[in-house]
Amino acid sequence: MFAEQILRLIAGLLVGVWVARYLGPTQFGVFSYALAFTALFSSIAKLGLDSIIVRDLVRDPSQRDIYMGTAFWLKVSGAIAMLAVITLITQLTSNDATTELYILIIASGAIFQSFEVVDFYFQSRALSKFVSICKLTQLLLSSLLKIYFILTGAGLFWFVVVSLVDQATLAVSLYIAYRCQKLGSFFRRFDMMTAKQLLKDSWPLILSGLVIMIYMRIDQIMIKEMLGEKEVGLYSAAVRLSEVWYFIPGIITNSLFPAIISAKKISEEVYYGRLQKLYTLMVWMAIGIALPMTFLSDWLVMLLYGETYREAGQVLMISIWTGLFVFLGCAWSKWMLVENKQGLATIGHVVGAILNIVFNFILIPNLGINGAAMATLLSYSMSALFVFTLYKPSKSYGLFMKSFYFKGILK
Repeated sequence: MFAEQILRLIAGLLVGVWVARYLGPTQFGVFSYALAFTALFSSIAKLGLDSIIVRDLVRDPSQRDIYMGTAFWLKVSGAIAMLAVITLITQLTSNDATTELYILIIASGAIFQSFEVVDFYFQSRALSKFVSICKLTQLLLSSLLKIYFILTGAGLFWFVVVSLVDQATLAVSLYIAYRCQKLGSFFRRFDMMTAKQLLKDSWPLILSGLVIMIYMRIDQIMIKEMLGEKEVGLYSAAVRLSEVWYFIPGIITNSLFPAIISAKKISEEVYYGRLQKLYTLMVWMAIGIALPMTFLSDWLVMLLYGETYREAGQVLMISIWTGLFVFLGCAWSKWMLVENKQGLATIGHVVGAILNIVFNFILIPNLGINGAAMATLLSYSMSALFVFTLYKPSKSYGLFMKSFYFKGILK
């Protein structure tokens, strides 16, 4: 999984940066805006089922086909609902017809995300290498298409189409990998009682996912409305460099999630011991990335994007520190899932989203795109601290505070 993500990182730095340089800040801003607008509603398609399906497949593997089939058709329904909502909302915006078309093309890829249920099965069996192979296939085709379009002088439309092709390629690859395991088909296995139980467990995560996307992507929407498309391009270029590291906590927490569930069955001491180590690892890994990036941000932006993106350097210097709370949040979310406290996460995300919107309204007019980066950092940090303070009776609160002591990682 690390190998796949490292190759994705390299492709992002080489091909992704090449695309940004080729399109320029303005067109890259339009592309980034379309991606951000679609992302705002992605939780409708995902239905908060991802980790819940992994959890249930670990607990009761004998019900594999029922869980996978039910989750698949729930996700198909969610994708259709997402397209309907986006079609309605775009009619209420000031976007031109071309931008609306780009948004709908990108959003159509949500249909293919239903095949993520195969990924969940592989995660539950600690067979993520098969998923990595599928994602490498997607990455290779995507990179080759982007390079081809750059060399042939293609317009922005074709880069938008690549986003849709990415989702279709991954879906086909995952299905082929699943069939190669000689497992039964899950498409006909839909159970209404299972669906109701999954949605009962996941509804806080649906709301939480919606709120997460709001305060991860609302800054780009507000920048476009308040400053313009070029500024969105500059901001997005910096944010992509800071977010490129976010695969690390995802890989670690997804890989260790079955072990954490198992530790809960052994004893509370083993369970919280593993959580403490995970929290501490997340904190110090994030700091280890943020410190050097702070001092190299201007140089890195100029090296990768060129003179036209010079203003993105200061944004990167600020936004890289948001990763500290993203890393910790990935570990914390697994604890909440095991404890079935998804509602607690929802509270934190709602608070964060509200704070982010308020800070953006205050800071963007005065500080421009730097203000948007500050707003994101402030909202992430304040929402995390708010929830842990609100829920002090939890033993996880103590683990959270201990994670900031360097001596903890040595244990």
